Amino acid sequence: MATVLVTGGAGFFGDVLKRRLLAEGLDCVSIDLQPDPMTHPQLTSVQGDIRDDTLVEDLFRRHRFEGVFHCAAILAHAVKDESFLWSSNVDGTAVLARCAAAHQVSKFLFISSNCLWGESFHRPVTEDDEPRPIEIYGRSKWEGEKVLARHRDDFDVVVLRSPTIVDAGRLGLLTILFDFIREGRKVWVVGKGDNRYQFVYAPDLAEACVLGFATSTASGCFNVGSDHVKTLADVYRYVIAQAGTGARVASLPKAPTLAAMRLAAALKVSPLGPYHYRMIAEDFIFDTSRIARELSWHPSLTNEEMLAEAYKAYERDFDEIHLRRDVSAHRQPAQMGAIRILKWLS
Repeated sequence: MATVLVTGGAGFFGDVLKRRLLAEGLDCVSIDLQPDPMTHPQLTSVQGDIRDDTLVEDLFRRHRFEGVFHCAAILAHAVKDESFLWSSNVDGTAVLARCAAAHQVSKFLFISSNCLWGESFHRPVTEDDEPRPIEIYGRSKWEGEKVLARHRDDFDVVVLRSPTIVDAGRLGLLTILFDFIREGRKVWVVGKGDNRYQFVYAPDLAEACVLGFATSTASGCFNVGSDHVKTLADVYRYVIAQAGTGARVASLPKAPTLAAMRLAAALKVSPLGPYHYRMIAEDFIFDTSRIARELSWHPSLTNEEMLAEAYKAYERDFDEIHLRRDVSAHRQPAQMGAIRILKWLS
């Protein structure tokens, strides 16, 4: 029975992936900075830091992994110490890669990001488009890809470039949107809200991971994301209709809103960073034809369907969610900061 390592296994997506791999009959070792409450006869959970050479080397020596699923990442809005983010996302990847090479791991899967770009392409983005990140999280992901590229002769590298991952239980910055909907307030879009921004359903991303691991010829970069991407305003209207709270979509003027967002980010009074502006005001869609062609991967839910599912889970678990402590950034509500002003105006 194959044994695999999942980094960030106690986090939002790591947990989804871990459960899928266990269902496939794999033995899983999970490592995360946070404690993992899950128990399973085929799961070994380790609370620790992927930058700890001694700890990571010991895991590889004891378990003889056939694959590594590297999901762990520190988010920009979750920490104030950028050096910690860079060290975790880049140096941690380097430690894992060195150990994987030394112990002859055959496959290394890395969850990368659409934050490799900071501007709209006005067309679907392909795997051949050169990354141009504009903030530290995106730069750390791009550097992580380059670290793994240096090990292409040691193991097969599969990089899955992912947009925002959504599923029941996904919180973080989405809780700001969900709070507005839950309280029946105006849900603001920039301009007409006619930009199209792609998400990916967490179980669909887990399926891509399984296919990337199981397909012996799979290597290189693959984009993932939903199909049939509607405008942000249309997606919000769908979720609002499902919620039935009386919330409604309202418009903010584009130029002054983006200027205010940039100022708030510079003053560190907003959880939104430069890459969030694209989601709010610009188009960004990955071309997923390569993974469809080479791995027969296809998404199962649209943006609006997965976001409605996530909202229903938030509404159902609202009281418990706001009592959470010591969980990953995607499992707890983000601080609203200056966005609270918009809430007062809604």
